[in-house]
Amino acid sequence: MEKVTVFGAGSWGTALAYVLTLNGHDVLLWTHRADQADELNSGTNERYLPGFRLPGTLKATSDLQHAIRHSETFVIAVPSKAIREVCAEISGGMDKSALFIHVSKGIEPDTHKRISEMIREEVGTEQLKAIVVLSGPSHAEEVAKEHPTTITAASEDKEAAKRVQDLFMNQFLRVYTNTDVVGVEIGGALKNIIALAAGLTDGLGYGDNAKAALITRGLAEIARLGVKLGATPLTFSGLSGVGDLIVTCTSPHSRNWRAGNMLGKGKTVEEVEASMGMVVEGIRTTKAAYQLSQKVGVPMPITAALYSVLFEQVPVEKAAEGLMDRVKKDEMEDMIDLL
Repeated sequence: MEKVTVFGAGSWGTALAYVLTLNGHDVLLWTHRADQADELNSGTNERYLPGFRLPGTLKATSDLQHAIRHSETFVIAVPSKAIREVCAEISGGMDKSALFIHVSKGIEPDTHKRISEMIREEVGTEQLKAIVVLSGPSHAEEVAKEHPTTITAASEDKEAAKRVQDLFMNQFLRVYTNTDVVGVEIGGALKNIIALAAGLTDGLGYGDNAKAALITRGLAEIARLGVKLGATPLTFSGLSGVGDLIVTCTSPHSRNWRAGNMLGKGKTVEEVEASMGMVVEGIRTTKAAYQLSQKVGVPMPITAALYSVLFEQVPVEKAAEGLMDRVKKDEMEDMIDLL
């Protein structure tokens, strides 16, 4: 048994806290809201996992210092926009080093930092035993129901990745290890962009042909940017690449797909964000990825088209027409560029 603190009591943080508790670990789940901590301690999290009953052995708190003191293994499960603030607060309260496991997916606009880079900047190397990225095709609702799920633990520290594998792996959650942190983080972040676009095409009623093309070409531009940043091409054929892309682009469980679907049906970005009640990572990541693609000179036409819809008020139909009217290309030559 190990002591583990999970920071962030949304759907994914709660589901992972459940997994760790089921695996026999002493888990403390932190939320910044005292009322949510009280609800969690009563056995429910209706806003994020409605209808799901939590075990009595899983404890929650809104006391950050108590959460920090509880363990030397921290799971960071907050939205990407809260990473810096939460990690800075954690760092300020630490008197020891800890293993940081992050499960967030995104890229920071303007700085273009990945999540692990933000954590390292806010916490500092002296307080970090290691950083491990936990990512892959995994809806929280299905994990909470103990449906078979497979994900990846990625770290430059192989032993740290294996430790995380041991922490989470059980009869319904299979965990692989990987050393390609860049590839796993880029795949996990950028698939939300393509999921937004997939939901948008469904909302427009474009059908399966369009969505299949979108997913396939979306994977190509995810891999193109990832390889440019130093990722291993094969990572994008794995769980945090094509696996995560499939599950996020094809399921109504995906908040990014749902957000895109509402956009396709005519709602504004502001209306979508208000109605979701949860963070839509793909919107923020679209801005960051578009900026980054321009900076490093990597063509990402789907991302650029979605950026124009989200941030430049270009009509959805016009953006779609622009994608179809692009200059003719050879598919294999385009894919060979990734190798």
